[in-house]
Amino acid sequence: MAERSTWILVDGENIDATLGGSILGRRPQSDERPRWDRLLGFIEERWDQHAQGLFFLNASTHLPMPFVQALLALGYRPVPLSGPAEAKVVDLAIQRTLRALEARDADVVLVSHDRDFVDEVGALADGRRRVGVLGFHEFRSSEFSAIPGIELFDIEYDAHAFDVTLPRVRVIPIEQFDPAEFLD
Repeated sequence: MAERSTWILVDGENIDATLGGSILGRRPQSDERPRWDRLLGFIEERWDQHAQGLFFLNASTHLPMPFVQALLALGYRPVPLSGPAEAKVVDLAIQRTLRALEARDADVVLVSHDRDFVDEVGALADGRRRVGVLGFHEFRSSEFSAIPGIELFDIEYDAHAFDVTLPRVRVIPIEQFDPAEFLD
């Protein structure tokens, strides 16, 4: 019997757009981008099993080979996609992959905020597997929270995927409140 593993499906466009457009308000500098290898390590440690990463890329206009090579070196399998300009090729591919995972004995983590995946994630949360959604809590579709049995992870606060502290406004549980963070 094969060892159980976790599939991590990364919607890189969604995370990058949220980081640049909603958090930073500009294109992220290299030190402000996620350290994608930390996501694999975080899930492997959290769920105590091997994690395999699929990183979905829209390569309709070009394939960013340096980034693809970096992903390969980090242990991800890049999934470069192309299609007509109006097609959401990354979303379509992730939806198909989530549906295909229903027939497999594996756990799944979606790295995205996009509500377009709610139905597929809900179908996977069948009690036979662990299912998670990882991203920035404040930008994740609230519909994921309504799915019984899924785990919700924050890419910065839980997975520690950044080398810098991002300028996010978040609700702070009183037991974690440190006034020094606001008095600097």
